[in-house]
Amino acid sequence: MSQLLTLKEQIASGAHDSAFVRLYGNTDDIISYQRTRYIEALEAFAALYPEYTEVSIFSAPGRTEVCGNHTDHNNGKTLAAGIDLDVIGVVAKCEKRLEVQSKGFKPDILTTDNVEFCESELNTAKALVKGVCNGFKERGLSFGGFVAYTTSNVLKGSGVSSSAAFEVLLCTILNHLYNDGKVDAVTVAQISQFAENKYFGKPCGLLDQTASSVGGFITIDFADPKMPAIEKIDFDFASAGHALCIVDTGGNHSDLTHEYAAIPSEMKAVAGFFGKETLRGLNRAEIVKNAAVLREKFGDRAVLRALHFAQENDRVDAQAAALKSGDFDTFLKLIKASGRSSFMYLQNVYTSLNTAEQGLSLALCISDGVLGERGAYRVHGGGFGGTIQAFVPADLLSTYKETMDSVFGEGACKVLNIRADGGVVAIA
Repeated sequence: MSQLLTLKEQIASGAHDSAFVRLYGNTDDIISYQRTRYIEALEAFAALYPEYTEVSIFSAPGRTEVCGNHTDHNNGKTLAAGIDLDVIGVVAKCEKRLEVQSKGFKPDILTTDNVEFCESELNTAKALVKGVCNGFKERGLSFGGFVAYTTSNVLKGSGVSSSAAFEVLLCTILNHLYNDGKVDAVTVAQISQFAENKYFGKPCGLLDQTASSVGGFITIDFADPKMPAIEKIDFDFASAGHALCIVDTGGNHSDLTHEYAAIPSEMKAVAGFFGKETLRGLNRAEIVKNAAVLREKFGDRAVLRALHFAQENDRVDAQAAALKSGDFDTFLKLIKASGRSSFMYLQNVYTSLNTAEQGLSLALCISDGVLGERGAYRVHGGGFGGTIQAFVPADLLSTYKETMDSVFGEGACKVLNIRADGGVVAIA
């Protein structure tokens, strides 16, 4: 019997349930779902690549941003976590062939001697495969061929970073197949960001990739983006009587790269006025003192976004301190303050190009009505479309889910669990 078939039988018998518990949680429904999901992925791989019978299964999580909205690209601070939504890949090692077949998409096929940038491949998964391989190559790390079948439940275009999870998955594959798993999580994040910036064409910061690569509930200080300072925080939202939810409003932000790009561009323009490359180190008072000149040179929105950065950076420290001291009420107040700042000053809740579509604004308004003075809610991730985040008291969770699903569709409201691990070999 081939190793692939043995693996399939082991999963069906429950031999790998401990891996599922660690990555996804310990309920019968979760374990049953993941067994089925992994077995279906193995079967799909076997149908596509019958010549490969020795496989491993890799996993990389999506992420949730808790605070630090649009601060990472200006060397700011963030509070984030890996979550139990992930992309998994059934993978076999080979010599030069590079082929990634993602469920529902055409395969991306190339070879290890053709991983250079190609402008016509911008905004494609193939560009990310090339970018990750070239990222390993430029750092003097080993890379080589593999075939992979991937499937994801990280919601595309919804602010939980499906692209970062895919990039980290690719890095994790190369790390373990060709580098004995010795490439550290921060380097994996940096290579992933390189692939997205240079090959895919999206000028993201390092938050998404770091949260996916490291896993757990973490603060990240990007003062030195080459060596971000990461601290894990041991906190369980369930112990505070709250569930962490995201609500998918149905808007897709995958075609709004120009909106995202404008945020770091405007922030850095303001920073340049002070002789800096980024806003890190500037405080609110300095920006306000020079506001008259700044608004004339760069426009009001750029000034507002700079002020958001300064205040949001301080909020990350305050939120981390509140969680460490067990002051959950202060944490919730700071979540709401972050949400207001993103809406009013950062202005990433809806795009000015399509004001008729304001799903995030509607979801925030409805959240306010259901939760009142309890819990908290804010735009989630990059914004402009996709999801909001909410911290919902346990006794209101059923009402909140029902209300959100009635407006945005069945299953729109999802309860997230924090995942301890980043990119890993899930089963080998």
